[in-house]
Amino acid sequence: MRSSTPARTGPRVRGAGGVEIATYHLGGDGPPVVLMHATGFHGRCWIPLAPELTSHFTVWAVDQRGHGASGKAPGGDYHDWSLFVDDLFAVLDALADGPWRGVGHSLGGAVLLMAETRRPGTFVNLCCYEPVVFPPAFGSPDGFAGRIPMAELARKRRANFPSRQAAYDNYASKPPLNRLHPDALDAYVTFGFVDDPQGGVTLACTGGDEASVYEGAPGSGAWEHLANVRPPVILLGGEDKSDPVSYVLEDVARHLPRGGARRFPGLDHFGPFEDPAGVGVVMAEALGAPVHHDRPTR
Repeated sequence: MRSSTPARTGPRVRGAGGVEIATYHLGGDGPPVVLMHATGFHGRCWIPLAPELTSHFTVWAVDQRGHGASGKAPGGDYHDWSLFVDDLFAVLDALADGPWRGVGHSLGGAVLLMAETRRPGTFVNLCCYEPVVFPPAFGSPDGFAGRIPMAELARKRRANFPSRQAAYDNYASKPPLNRLHPDALDAYVTFGFVDDPQGGVTLACTGGDEASVYEGAPGSGAWEHLANVRPPVILLGGEDKSDPVSYVLEDVARHLPRGGARRFPGLDHFGPFEDPAGVGVVMAEALGAPVHHDRPTR
């Protein structure tokens, strides 16, 4: 297992209901950008991708509630995604004057879109990799035949390992995390586990917490307000359309006033961490950085 370069710890911000939200400065000196992670991930997963952004922007990352070093929601209830938006506004208001730029992955992308509809003008532009935004019929509980498959899988996740090295070796040996770039997998494991007083390490975001977040997706309301997202939004995705979130990518883009979509051959839902450099360059360009014609490849 490699040794990840730690991000500089930022202030802990009180979010909705007093839940403390951890923040990280990943470098740079320019207009502020906030990076919002996916369910089950954490803010420091962005460390391998951040260098593609820090040449142009001041880059901040957040551990959303229930993830990484942030506090837990009371009762372990994460169904109400509007609380993630409340937390984000608390963070933005504490860190820097706007307007901001935003990069989001999965849950993080949906939170950014929801935030812009609630407080128009918060963001200059957004870049979201496969945001969790479902059409009503598709994303309703009935659309999933009364079940949320990802929630069921999350509850079965192994939570404990003898060490971070053992966790890394486990994930590196099988899908889906074996597709992650080694530096991204290292960051995921290094900062995604907490030391167990009884020995070993335990997932910071428990399977129950992760499942609760997934169960909130159908009721997030993100789809119904896409027409109110006025800034330019570039949606990115992988080529695997068997994933429901990926399947609707172009449909989400069409419902945004200034939306566009682009797919990466060979990548899937974890694309930003499978090819951090390649995806990072495109994200930087989407946020207004100069276009590079010699983009790095995997």
